[in-house]
Amino acid sequence: MPTDASTDSVLSARDLTRHYHLARGLFKPGATVRALNGVSFELAAGETLAVVGESGCGKSTLARALTLIEPPTEGSLRIAGTEVAGASKAERRQLRRDVQMVFQNPYASLNPRRKIGDQLAEPLLINTDLSRAERRERVQAMMQQVGLRPEHYQRYPHMFSGGQRQRIALARAMMLNPKVLVADEPTSALDVSIQAQVLNLFMDMQEQFGTAYVFISHNLAVVRHVADQVLVMYLGRPMEMGPAERIYRRPLHPYTQVLLAATPSIRPNPDKPHIPISGELPNPLDPPSGCVFHKRCPHATERCRAEVPVLRPLDERQVACHYAEVTAGTVAAPARAAG
Repeated sequence: MPTDASTDSVLSARDLTRHYHLARGLFKPGATVRALNGVSFELAAGETLAVVGESGCGKSTLARALTLIEPPTEGSLRIAGTEVAGASKAERRQLRRDVQMVFQNPYASLNPRRKIGDQLAEPLLINTDLSRAERRERVQAMMQQVGLRPEHYQRYPHMFSGGQRQRIALARAMMLNPKVLVADEPTSALDVSIQAQVLNLFMDMQEQFGTAYVFISHNLAVVRHVADQVLVMYLGRPMEMGPAERIYRRPLHPYTQVLLAATPSIRPNPDKPHIPISGELPNPLDPPSGCVFHKRCPHATERCRAEVPVLRPLDERQVACHYAEVTAGTVAAPARAAG
């Protein structure tokens, strides 16, 4: 995937980094958590980038950087052609309109003391010059688009189901017609029977408004149906990036292979490979040397322990693995080093 900003991209990240400096006590030296470490991608209008990985891989940190909640430590972030780092106060105000977010827990993201209609109208009140009647008309039109009835306007969040609350959260995020929508695990808190309805709503809204989505999820089965591009992350680093269908059909990085092999299915496939993996996610305060995945990788060698693999183009995607050609093919993988 290219790292230079293209003219048709609405969201462009290049070597995006976010570090946190921690104090560990009076007589202990400070520590640095590299929560995000060199992420680059391009996203065009109407496209969906899915970000996947285990808890602690940096997905939510990336979401906070993209939505301007936290500034990146290093790297470049461009939204609709505007560089965030050098943006003026007026430009940053516009950028905050252009990027909206839907959170994992819809109830926690809504004010329990305010009626739904007032919460949906708030973005219009702050960012537009519409009259009260015009705001109400716009809110009611958006409520209808997400499947809510007119009488819901006067109700409070506790009076809705989880699926309805997520529809409300999506409606609020889309009120200003943003160029980018970041969805952080938007269906994980919902019943399985409701997840498909909400996902279909996300896709319908994207088709109507042409919004670019950054879709963060643990569920690779969900990702396959919504994503154009997939970014696989591990301990803050990108492991593999590329077209979703190509990655699902032939994953190159061992970590991507592990994630796909572990995806549950209603109809188990006896031909589905079982890829062994051991251990837990390493301590982010003390990440492994070399490849950050080498302590859990079944193909790791001494080279993996000593040398950090860089993202390189391979089979129409980018992959950070020294042995991607071998582990994805029919040739036997290199023997795991002792120790």
